[in-house]
Amino acid sequence: MIPKKPRDTQPVSATTRSLAFGIHIFTALGGAIALLALLEAVRQHWALMFGWLGLALLIDAIDGPIARKFDVQRVLPNWSGDTLDLVVDFVTYVFVPAYAITASGLLIPVATPLLGAAIVVSGALYFADKRMKGDDNHFRGFPALWNAAAFYLFLLKPPAAVGSALLACLVVLTFVPIRVMHPMRTVRFRIFNWAAILLWATLAIIILAMNFEVPPPVTIMFCIAGGFIMFSDTIIRMTGLARS
Repeated sequence: MIPKKPRDTQPVSATTRSLAFGIHIFTALGGAIALLALLEAVRQHWALMFGWLGLALLIDAIDGPIARKFDVQRVLPNWSGDTLDLVVDFVTYVFVPAYAITASGLLIPVATPLLGAAIVVSGALYFADKRMKGDDNHFRGFPALWNAAAFYLFLLKPPAAVGSALLACLVVLTFVPIRVMHPMRTVRFRIFNWAAILLWATLAIIILAMNFEVPPPVTIMFCIAGGFIMFSDTIIRMTGLARS
């Protein structure tokens, strides 16, 4: 008796495979953009560096939905989109920002290399943690958003001791089981989440266009939007709104 072929082994055309591989190339393009960002960081062109990282962030936001729409995982089973995404994310979210943070001159000198190493190590461990994202699309712990942390460091320029302490706290929070919403995929209060993301992105563009020299109201609104994205789920659970 000849076994029946599973339904998911239907022939895939060369055009479909080429399209799927093109989507993988689109994801991998984030790594090339990270290199451009690093080159600008070496030159201390910080606004340009964050501009490139912002473009990488945009690619990361849209490549997943595109890959799911065209069923890339089924079409190209020998290529792991998840692994590719993690590799690119580590470079853009952790490694390049870690370099910028350590080269910024905004931290305590003796603590700078230690914090840089802690950011890279904790970020690598976070991406290897299979519990990093729950079934409800919330991140577990500080989600290694070191590009955003670096952005706030360059914008606020706190005293070196304060900045060093805050970054150390974020390293610790990487391993604390707090819940942080996924900006694109969290369902609860989605309209407010998207509004906060849109505000945050708009203000970030303004800040970069003005080379971080922005009036206080822009800085305040930017901090509020970022705080909502980072701590909204914790506040919801503390106030009992999660049960409503």
